Amino acid sequence: QREFTQKKTFTSWINSILAKHTPPYVVSDLYTDIQHGHLLLDLLEVLSGQHLPREKGFNTFQCRSNIENALTFLKSRSLKLINIHVADIIEGKPSIVLGLIWTIIFHFHIEELARTLACTYNQPSPDRPGAVDSSPKANRSAKKSAKIKERWKMSATKALLLWAKEQCSLHGSVSVTDFKSSWRSGLAFLAIIQTLRPGLVDLEKAKARSNKENLKEAFRIAELELNIPRLLEPEDVDTVNPDEKSIMTYVAQFLQYSKNLPESEEDMQEKVREAMGWLAAQEEKLAKLLVETENETCYQKYKEMMSFMETFNQEKIPFLPVLSSKRGEAELSEGQQQMREEWDKVISQINEWKAKLDQMLPSPLDSIEAWLQEVERLQAEDLPDLQDPFKAMSVFREIIVIFKGLMDCFDSHLDTLQSFKNEDEKNMPLVLPEKLEEMKRRLFSNIRSTNPSTFLEYHYGLCSAIANEVKLKLNIWDVKYGAKESVESLLENW
Repeated sequence: QREFTQKKTFTSWINSILAKHTPPYVVSDLYTDIQHGHLLLDLLEVLSGQHLPREKGFNTFQCRSNIENALTFLKSRSLKLINIHVADIIEGKPSIVLGLIWTIIFHFHIEELARTLACTYNQPSPDRPGAVDSSPKANRSAKKSAKIKERWKMSATKALLLWAKEQCSLHGSVSVTDFKSSWRSGLAFLAIIQTLRPGLVDLEKAKARSNKENLKEAFRIAELELNIPRLLEPEDVDTVNPDEKSIMTYVAQFLQYSKNLPESEEDMQEKVREAMGWLAAQEEKLAKLLVETENETCYQKYKEMMSFMETFNQEKIPFLPVLSSKRGEAELSEGQQQMREEWDKVISQINEWKAKLDQMLPSPLDSIEAWLQEVERLQAEDLPDLQDPFKAMSVFREIIVIFKGLMDCFDSHLDTLQSFKNEDEKNMPLVLPEKLEEMKRRLFSNIRSTNPSTFLEYHYGLCSAIANEVKLKLNIWDVKYGAKESVESLLENW
C-alpha cells in the first residue's frame, strides 16, 4: 500500500513540475517512463534551471548515458545516492525508483523551502552583532532570532514540521506532532488553509465531519483556491499508518504557496535593511581578505577564496527572495534599488577577484583557464537573429571558424591537465586540488559533452539562414515578367 501511495504521489508531483517544461511532459507510468533517462533529465533541468547533457535516442546505450548524466549531476550537488545504480533504474525497480525520486523531492523541494524559512522572521543585521536595544519590539525580535537559530540546528524535516505546527497553533485544538496520524482527520490541512487564506474554511463545522469528508474538502479547496496540485486522495491519509513521505511532499506545497504570498511594505523594507547590512559586511570582509592575502601564494589565495565563497553562498540563502525580486526597475523602492546596486557591486568585486586569481595560475594552467572561459563564453552566446538571414550567415560562418579553432586545442589541453604535476620544488601544492578538479569537470562536462551539439546547432542555424535567404529571393521571383531582358537581369543578379 505504501509503495502504491508513493508512486501515485510522486508521479503527480513530477507531473506538476514537468508542466513547466518546454514542451510539457506527462508521466503515465513512473517505473517505465524513467527507464529512458529523459524524464530524469527534464525533471532536473526544471528544478535546477540548468541545461544538462543528454543523448537524444532511446537505445540501451543512450538510455544508460542519460541516467548516468542525471546521477552524476545529483552527486555534484553532494546528494548521497545509496544503493541507487543505473541498471536498477533501467529495469524500473520500484524501491530504487521511489528512493531516487524521494531524494530529488527532498533536496530540491523540501530542503530548499526549509532553508528560506529564516526569511519569515526578523534577524539582527549582520553588521551589528553587538547592538543592544531593550525595547519590547527588540525583545520580540531577539526571541524570534533565537528561535530561528534553533531551527537551523534541525533537519529540513523538523523545520517543515515546525512550520506546520505554527500554522495550526493559531487554531486552538488542532495539533500536529508528525507527518503521519496527525493529518488523518484532515483538520491540520484545513487549519493551514485557514491561516494562509482566512475565510475559506469553517473549522467548527469541520470538527463535526468525518475524516474523509474533511480530507476531500481540504484537497478540493487547495486545488481550486490555492492552485496546489492534488497529490493525495482521502484514502491515502485516512489509514492507520499513512505514508510520511507522501504527506511531507504535499505539505511542502503549502509552504511554497506561503512563500509566494505578497508581503506588506513594512516587512519588505525590514528585509531590505537586513540584506543591505549583510552586503555591507560581505564587502568589508572581502576588502580585508584581499589585503591579508596580498603576499600569499596562489595556492593559499585560492584556498581563502574557496572558504569565503562557501560561507558567502550559505549565508546568502535567507536573503535570496528579496535579492532576486522579480520587480522591474520602475517598481522598486529607493531602498530596493540601493540594495540591488550593492548586490551587483559585491558580485562584481568577487568576479574581479576570481579573474585575478585565474591569471595568477602557474603556466600552462593560466592559458587553459583562459581557453575554457573563451569556449564557455561562446557556448553561452545567443544565436544570431535569423530575420536578417544574409547577416546571420556571415555571423554563423565566423562563429563556426572560431569554434573549430578553439576545439582543435581540446586534446592537448586535456593531456596537459591530466599530466599536470601539482607540486613545487619543495613538494608543496602549486594549485588547490579543488581548482584542478573544477577545470577538469568543466573540460569534460561542459565542453566535451556539449561540443557536438553546439557545433550542430551553429550549422543548423547556418542552414536555416541560407534557407531564409533562398525564400526571400524566391519571393522576389514570384511575379510575372513580360520582357526577356528583365528576367535575364534578375537571373544574373541572383
